[in-house]
Amino acid sequence: MHNHDFFTPEERPVMAELYAELLRETKDTLEPTDAERVRQYITRALESGCLQRNEFGMNPIITDLQTALIVSHEVGLSRGALLGIMLSDVLLCGACTLEDIERDFDSDVAKILQALAHIQDLYRKSAAIESENFRSLLITLADDIRVILIIIASRLNIMRQIKDTEHQDARNRVALEASYLYAPLAHKLGLYTIKSELEDLSLKYLETKAYYHIKEKLSQTKDAREAYIKNFIKPVRQKLEEAGLKFHIKARTKSIHSIWQKMKKQQVDVDGVYDLFAIRIILDSKPEFEKRDCWQVFSIVTDMYQSNPKRMRDWLSVPKSNGYESLHITVLAAEQRWVEVQIRTERMDDIAEHGLAAHWRYKGVKGAQGGIDEWLKGIRSALENTDGRQAMDQFKMDLVEDEVFVFTPKGDLFKLPMGATVLDFAYAIHTNVGDHCTGARIGTKNVTLKHKLHSGDQVEIQTQTNQSPKQDWLNIVTTSKARNKIRQSLKEMQAGRVALTKELLERKMKNRKIEMEEATLMHTINKLGFKQVTAFYQALQEGRLSLDSVLETYLIQQQRERGEAPIQVAKSAAEFEMPKEALKGKHAGNDDEVVIDQNLSGIEFQLAKCCNPIYGDEVFGFVSSAGGIKIHRANCPNAAQMRERFGYRILRARWAGKGESKYAITLHIIGTDDMGIVNNITSIISKEEKVQMRAISIDSNAGLFSGHLTVMLEDASRLTQLIKKLKTVRGVKNVTRA
Repeated sequence: MHNHDFFTPEERPVMAELYAELLRETKDTLEPTDAERVRQYITRALESGCLQRNEFGMNPIITDLQTALIVSHEVGLSRGALLGIMLSDVLLCGACTLEDIERDFDSDVAKILQALAHIQDLYRKSAAIESENFRSLLITLADDIRVILIIIASRLNIMRQIKDTEHQDARNRVALEASYLYAPLAHKLGLYTIKSELEDLSLKYLETKAYYHIKEKLSQTKDAREAYIKNFIKPVRQKLEEAGLKFHIKARTKSIHSIWQKMKKQQVDVDGVYDLFAIRIILDSKPEFEKRDCWQVFSIVTDMYQSNPKRMRDWLSVPKSNGYESLHITVLAAEQRWVEVQIRTERMDDIAEHGLAAHWRYKGVKGAQGGIDEWLKGIRSALENTDGRQAMDQFKMDLVEDEVFVFTPKGDLFKLPMGATVLDFAYAIHTNVGDHCTGARIGTKNVTLKHKLHSGDQVEIQTQTNQSPKQDWLNIVTTSKARNKIRQSLKEMQAGRVALTKELLERKMKNRKIEMEEATLMHTINKLGFKQVTAFYQALQEGRLSLDSVLETYLIQQQRERGEAPIQVAKSAAEFEMPKEALKGKHAGNDDEVVIDQNLSGIEFQLAKCCNPIYGDEVFGFVSSAGGIKIHRANCPNAAQMRERFGYRILRARWAGKGESKYAITLHIIGTDDMGIVNNITSIISKEEKVQMRAISIDSNAGLFSGHLTVMLEDASRLTQLIKKLKTVRGVKNVTRA
């Protein structure tokens, strides 16, 4: 490597050590000339000065070496993938071409590099990436499943290296993507070890206090846990040996991320998570005896300990779609503590640890009935052979069978439900584009609004300024977003026509010097048989009612009322039109913004019951399957799942005006059962301005109490103040919002 300036003094020995380790790891994988040719390519890139460090200042050569070791050791990929990783930065910086790669290596390496470059290019174009969209982008664009495995390994490597970075915002972004995008994808592919590490690192960076709190608790109880596990395993080992089984036992504590999820779900501290550890019994069985031996172990363990039937999982008879096979049981052991026991064979454990990449090592092993299906056979073929294209069609179908992915001419990716039309796509881009859509061009072919889209279509929407939404468009679209936007546009168009017709009527009355009286006009509208003002003006606009007949009826009504006190007619609810500022569509990419004021009844959205948002909470909108919009708190328990699975249905939202409505909020209170605790709590509430108590329920047991308190208040700031004051009550240990 001639360009020594690119490496810091600390990096040179690290690079040399990684390079030597990779050569040892891949001595049976790479061809004799591969290492020297890669070294020549990297040297050329260094001499040209085109290699760049990433936003964290990481050296690309060292990063590629680290990623290659992960792919080789932890995923199990071989020559094409390893060379693709080592040459990706050289290609991206322009130091070589795909033709050079194909000439000096082979077409397999060139294909992997082309796919990696394509995905990197599209990744840079996306300002905001939702989990499902990006996973689908990978699946749609990767012609070889090995490319997806490389990208996951690369992200794991970055997560490992950025623990001490000063770029906190960038680290949080990477951690969030790892949590929402890469960990679920690793799980889908059966890469459980990588999935768990990505989740733990994400928690460490995003919820640092929670991470170290759990880690410290686990450290404090380590000796006690190890002693407990040892005592649990001892009689189990003895029984299994008496049965003549060959096996070994692993004991592991659940991942910190898994414990954190259980703490949130069960609303307990670490000590309250009842199944902190799992025992794994791994059998050395011949393929034809795998099921028999696993069920024998199951019988032995459940004879010794009481099992929980609700927590039994049989992935032996019916493996998961990604090939995972195991028996999981949870048994009640000493001290009334639950212990999870996983029963599997060496082959099953290898697949569980290393995912789909492990299958090729067991070619010829017949899976259990209903188990490793044709899709996984394709995966084995993809990893074993040089060309992974055979696996991709079924792989895509398995992950995204109910969706289509289409592109704009600029290459931006949009996800739509199966059966979506050109008109759906137009509204997905922007409301304005949808309102003026006349059709589209797909390739060289012009298609209509009704044309159904297919994955991979590159769609150019055609518009005309004189085009406007029609009522029958509601029968064309399939997405709730498009349907809501069409309805909204139709309402706005109708409101505009009503305003013009009303102005025409007023001008006609002025020309004939007829005094305009709102009450008399309302009586006239009723006399003409219209219950709604909008229906009256619509009839005028469409010519079903003449202006002259309206004026004649109006004059008769006015004469009838002449000389009498003006009759005050209450304004009909049918006249009410929601102010446009109450719900605005400020399009920014694919995001609309919901602006909420107190007139909630005028818009088709509701406050979600799962988190009960109130004025002042940080909120977001979610387009429900029924077409309405539900407002959720940003920290809603369901927020992470909604963002992960339905990111394209998330809308930005904020409150407008002032909090004037009263919201019912339930608080959960726990503490010591001191004398007069209830009186002290109710006293504080009664002194709070604009806070009303609706209900209180307190249960006490063994000197402790827990209860629920329902209050009515106007906004989040008052709620925060109330919680702070309640925490000052003697005996109250914690107050949380339910």
